[in-house]
Amino acid sequence: MIILGSTGSVGRQALEVAQFFNLPIEALSAGRNVELLNAQIATHKPKKIAILDEKDYPHLKAPTGTEVFIGAEGIAQMVVSSKSELVLNALVGFGGLEPSLCAVRAGKTLALANKESLVVGGWLLKDAQILPIDSEHFALHSLLKNTPKECIDALFLTASGGALRDTPLEQIAHQSLSEVLKHPNWQMGIDITINSASMINKLFEVLEAYWLFGGLKVEACIERSSCVHALVRFKDQSWHAQLSQPDMRLPIIHALSPKNALNAPMKPLDLFNTSLNFEPIDLIRYPLWGFKNLLLQQPKLGVVLNASNEEALKAFKTGGISFGKMRTLVAQSLEHFKDNLPPLESLEQIKSLDLQVRNFVRNLS
Repeated sequence: MIILGSTGSVGRQALEVAQFFNLPIEALSAGRNVELLNAQIATHKPKKIAILDEKDYPHLKAPTGTEVFIGAEGIAQMVVSSKSELVLNALVGFGGLEPSLCAVRAGKTLALANKESLVVGGWLLKDAQILPIDSEHFALHSLLKNTPKECIDALFLTASGGALRDTPLEQIAHQSLSEVLKHPNWQMGIDITINSASMINKLFEVLEAYWLFGGLKVEACIERSSCVHALVRFKDQSWHAQLSQPDMRLPIIHALSPKNALNAPMKPLDLFNTSLNFEPIDLIRYPLWGFKNLLLQQPKLGVVLNASNEEALKAFKTGGISFGKMRTLVAQSLEHFKDNLPPLESLEQIKSLDLQVRNFVRNLS
C-alpha cells in the first residue's frame, strides 16, 4: 500500500496497523518530520519515499535503491508510479486534493482521511472508489451498507463539542491556543483540534457526507463521549447508531485489511459505564454552524470554507489573531464569495479560487 502523510496522527496509526498485520508498505510520504520518517523507513522498508521540501533531502536516511520523490509534484508522481492498488491519503490540508485525484485517475482505491479532498473537490471525486477513514463517515458507511436510499430520512454526524464546549460564552473569543488544544476526548493534530473547537470540522464533514452519500439530508449533534460516531434516522422514524471506542484504528483496519477486522486489537466499549446524551449544536457557541445549509445548497463553497480557514488557522497559531477573529474571517469569506463563485470544473480553477480566497483573508487580517 501507499501511505501519504505517514508522520501525522492517522499515518502513524496506519503504520501500527500495517505492522500488526504484517502488511507490506510500498511507498511513504511525509512533511518536515524527517527524523520520524527515517525511523519509519527503517521499520517498514518502503521502495519509494516522498518528502515535501528538497532542503530535507540531505537528512533523509533512505537505503540505496530507494526511489525518492520531492515536493507536491513528486507525491503525485510517486502515487502514479507505484504498483499498489490502495492509497491511504492522510495528508492535511488543500494539498491533499491533487494526490487523491492522481490515485483515482490511476485506478487505485482511495482510503481517505484527508477531509479537504472532498471539501474542496468532491465533485471531481464523485465516482471514485473511496473508503472513508473519518470515524463519522466510516460509521455512516457501515450503517448504510445495503440500505436503499429511499428508506433514509437523515444522516446525523456527532461532534464532541471540542475544548471550549463548557467555556463561558463571553470568554470563547479570547481563548489561547493552549486552551483550544485541550480536546476532551481525542489526541489529534493541531489543526483538527482547533477546527473541533470552532465546529468548522463538522462543516467539513457535512460536505464530505454530501459527496460520499449522494446528497442525503445531513444533520449533526453533540455527543460528548465520542463513542457514538454517527446515527441514521429512517423514514419510519427509527434510529440506528454505530458505537465504538474513540479510536481511529478501527476505520483504518477496515480500510487496510478488512479480512482482519474481526481480529482487530481493539478494546471493547464498556457500554454500561458510558454516558450517552445528545445535544443540539448551539449557534451562539458555534456561530459558524449557521453556514451549514448554505454549504449544502452551494457545496462548491467548500473551496472558500477551507481556504479561509487554513489562512485563519495560520494567523491564530502564530498569535496574529484571536480565536474569535478566526471565526469572523471564515464567515466574512463565505459571505463575500457566495454570490460570485466561478466555474470550478478543474483542479486549476479550484486552485485559482483557493488563491483568491487566501488573498482576501490576508487583506482582512
